[in-house]
Amino acid sequence: MILKAYAKINLTLDVLSKRDDGYHEIRTIMQTVDLYDIINIEKIEEDSIIVTTSSENIPTDNKNHAYIAASLVKERFGVKEGVKIHIQKNIPISAGLAGGSTDAAAVLRGLNELFGLNLSQNELIELGREIGADVPFCLVGGTALCEGIGEKVTKLKAAPKMNILIAKPEVYVSTQAVYEALDLSKVKKRPNTDAMIAAIEEGNIREIAKNLCNVLETVTVNQYPVINRVKDIMRNNSALGTVMTGSGPAVFGIFSNRYDALKAADRLKVFIKEIILTTTCENEFFSNQK
Repeated sequence: MILKAYAKINLTLDVLSKRDDGYHEIRTIMQTVDLYDIINIEKIEEDSIIVTTSSENIPTDNKNHAYIAASLVKERFGVKEGVKIHIQKNIPISAGLAGGSTDAAAVLRGLNELFGLNLSQNELIELGREIGADVPFCLVGGTALCEGIGEKVTKLKAAPKMNILIAKPEVYVSTQAVYEALDLSKVKKRPNTDAMIAAIEEGNIREIAKNLCNVLETVTVNQYPVINRVKDIMRNNSALGTVMTGSGPAVFGIFSNRYDALKAADRLKVFIKEIILTTTCENEFFSNQK
């Protein structure tokens, strides 16, 4: 079985408060983009989980999200057959694009079919919550409002198709460290999530770009000024709007046409290796289920 595991971007990301369990309550609008890892899954007779990958920079043991997803399914549903998973990695790693989470979501969907478990979307989402906060969204896809720690997913009207330029600086960002360093009392600009939802419903790309906002920039940009440099280059080369996705360090810009996006990409190539021109997309993984 071969599946596509799509990346996500955050059109908005607001942090509301810190919870007693150490996690943070967030309100974010996530959007699938047409950038994906390719996941190849096959049954094997031996009762084991084997993960291989095209990248030398991600683990293949129980620290890998795809491995964790397979282990959870086998344990929870008493699956005795083994599984071999190969990940063709195309999504930049540790970028704020949900690369690990989307691989896990694809494995959950794949094993559900491969082993005939007949789990509903909601049942898979419950499993996904145990793996990571972004996994539920990655199981739903498209355009959605995500709340709680990100695991409460409400589908929105599909955003209009937009030209998206993604640039990932060569720095490592710890999501946990970013959240721990976040001082909500110093956040001066917060997303207008309701305005973003209205812009999406109207299909107004300029208003969507105008309302891009991520409060985690207050931490990550201070630590890595290169993020602002990327944003400035995109803005100076016709981006309608630009913002960091997730906890970073990847930045994306919305462009009215591919020519402007390619022009910005040429400017960024001087100091950024990982640059991807893509589009937003709508993925109905469970279009026939409630």
